[in-house]
Amino acid sequence: MPDERFAALVESVAKFHITDRKMRLAQAAAARALRERRVDEPARIAYLDAVRRYFVGFEREARVHLRNVDKRMADANQILFNLSAERGVATKRIEATQGVLEQLDRIEEHPQR
Repeated sequence: MPDERFAALVESVAKFHITDRKMRLAQAAAARALRERRVDEPARIAYLDAVRRYFVGFEREARVHLRNVDKRMADANQILFNLSAERGVATKRIEATQGVLEQLDRIEEHPQR
């Protein structure tokens, strides 16, 4: 009976959309060996090496992408912060000018003689 942990790994890897030719071939060979109950030690080791090589690179690539997304989010948050501050300034400017215009309206309604 094949190692249950090995079979579980093959099943987990099968859930990924793998585009790398070598990894696809290794996955197919491991799945075939499990179906045929012919998992020998050299094939097992070759598969484990292929999985490690592929997923270490895959993880590295995902981490780089995550850092880039985090930086873009930080930049976007800074832009939102700046726009919010600008909005606050514009709102205060509107309130101040409305106050002046209201005073002007009151003066024009009741001119002094």
